[in-house]
Amino acid sequence: MRAALQKSRISPDRAFEVKYLKAQHFDPNWHFHSEYQLFVVLRGTGTRFIGDHVTPFTQGDLVFTGPNLPHLWQSGHEYFEGNKNNWTEGIVVYFHEDFLGHEFLQKKEAYRLRQLFNRAQQGIRFVGPTQEKAEKLMKELLKAKDFDSILSLLHLLNFLAASNEYRLLSSAGYTNLLKASDTERMNKVHAYVMKNFREKISLDEVAEIANMTPSSFSRYFKTHANKTFSDFLSEIRIGHACKLLLEKKMDITEICYESGFQTLSNFNRQFKSVTAYNPLAYRKKYADAGYHP
Repeated sequence: MRAALQKSRISPDRAFEVKYLKAQHFDPNWHFHSEYQLFVVLRGTGTRFIGDHVTPFTQGDLVFTGPNLPHLWQSGHEYFEGNKNNWTEGIVVYFHEDFLGHEFLQKKEAYRLRQLFNRAQQGIRFVGPTQEKAEKLMKELLKAKDFDSILSLLHLLNFLAASNEYRLLSSAGYTNLLKASDTERMNKVHAYVMKNFREKISLDEVAEIANMTPSSFSRYFKTHANKTFSDFLSEIRIGHACKLLLEKKMDITEICYESGFQTLSNFNRQFKSVTAYNPLAYRKKYADAGYHP
């Protein structure tokens, strides 16, 4: 498992980078970097991690993250099985805060943009018509050339800065304390949990993967993830349950056990704790309405 990439993702002769991504699955590594990142999922499903925030993602997921905010779009297990009918697509934009110059953001005209960048420190998910319009603008940005590409990026950022159709993701108190060596360790933990969350997972076995004692791992994980490992595992399982509820192919009891819970009562309790709904109410509100929360 690779450690976080530390080199710049932007060519030295460019102000920013925009890329179309198509692969069997998204990059499975928990990582962070010095650039701002705007990413939209054009195809694919899975679990998204932004700082201490965990939730399922589907097509159309559009998130803006600030510098050094750890993140990961973990494709579902089906994307790692070699089925050629499963693949992912997305568009990603990278840029530095000073891509328009060191003092630009301090100017009066950049006030809304400065607010947008501040919110991005927690990660921002855009929703509704804003998401739909921003996705179109990102597709146009892919085709723009030379100085027109700068104007297209500014138009996109100005549009996002003016919108109130967004949700902040990681908690306000979240601070990235990870080092490169930590991301490698956390990647091992993430990979193990994503592969095995449907089964019983003990603290002892995860601590062994991290090469730590159980008590040391518990303290370490809470420091870096801003939550206990037990809460993290529960969120992964609930996220998978949300995906299954939206697909409407299983009943509640089947989803409970398929998501790694041992009893229906515990599943219902944990689900409501994370989502504020019981599973049936969640399905009625979101799956029947045809959209994702």
